[in-house]
Amino acid sequence: MALTNAQYDSIIQGYNRRRLDSRKLQEERTKEIYEKLPEYKELDDLTATLAIEQGKKRLMGDGGSADELKDILEDLNRQKKLLLTAAGYSVNYLDPVYTCSYCKDTGFIDGQKCHCFKQEMLDMLYEQSNIREVLANESFDDVSLEYQQGEDLTRLQNAVVHAKNFVKNFDLDYQNLLFYGTVGTGKSFLSNCIASELIKKGHSVIYFSSGDLFAKISEYAFRKNGKTSDTSPYEEIYNCDLLVLDDLGTELTNSFVISQLFTCLNERHLRRKSTIISTNLAMEDLRDRYDDRIFSRIISNYDVCKLSGQDVRIYKKRMMNRK
Repeated sequence: MALTNAQYDSIIQGYNRRRLDSRKLQEERTKEIYEKLPEYKELDDLTATLAIEQGKKRLMGDGGSADELKDILEDLNRQKKLLLTAAGYSVNYLDPVYTCSYCKDTGFIDGQKCHCFKQEMLDMLYEQSNIREVLANESFDDVSLEYQQGEDLTRLQNAVVHAKNFVKNFDLDYQNLLFYGTVGTGKSFLSNCIASELIKKGHSVIYFSSGDLFAKISEYAFRKNGKTSDTSPYEEIYNCDLLVLDDLGTELTNSFVISQLFTCLNERHLRRKSTIISTNLAMEDLRDRYDDRIFSRIISNYDVCKLSGQDVRIYKKRMMNRK
């Protein structure tokens, strides 16, 4: 992925700030515990002294004495944990707090970019820094079945099962999803739930509304507003682990858009990269709006979930106004 030096430095500075904040929090908590539990500090000081002694023993080849010190150190750690829990703290209260537990907020694992670093790059490249905040508020725990009934409820339940299985089997099998149906029935919500879960699991996700995706591609293709950047959006769009294309059909559809949509879906299929599409279009409208090649790609390679029923957002707003 092509980042400018300034963009790369900005990401590195972000990691530096996180580690600094974590260290500051750890120091504040340590100070708090030392003041409330003086005996904990005594055990901490003794642990530090014995750890140095253990290192010296090993350097001198005195393995037996070093092992004895190891047993003593383990006992001291048990005593410290007991002090914490007895005072109402968790056993890991003084451990560093990391945003990413995999790389410990360094951005790298064994010299390779961590998944969180790659997602930071994607967020920056596509100016989607708010994707984490958006997805953080939407999860499978928030799925509600109370607003639909009958066949509409059955369809929603089936779509939720498909969505959860998509996440469960993501690393095992290549798969794609199409959510289609009436407005406000949960298509974008379920797409966001999947994206959120996969980001948590370390996968790179690019999320675009249909209009924004083709605007981005068009801007690059036609060099609008005199821009001359050679940074191509295609490789990231084609190669990210998951592409979420929301509200297909809301874009201004023309021959260029149809061509780019086919290329995007075809390239991702050839590379076996998963895609989720949501649309308010009915299947016959989808077929009529786009050419046969696109419709064939979707029908052949996507699990299709239809959602129907009342617009939940309007229903909730109506209920709020009655209060």
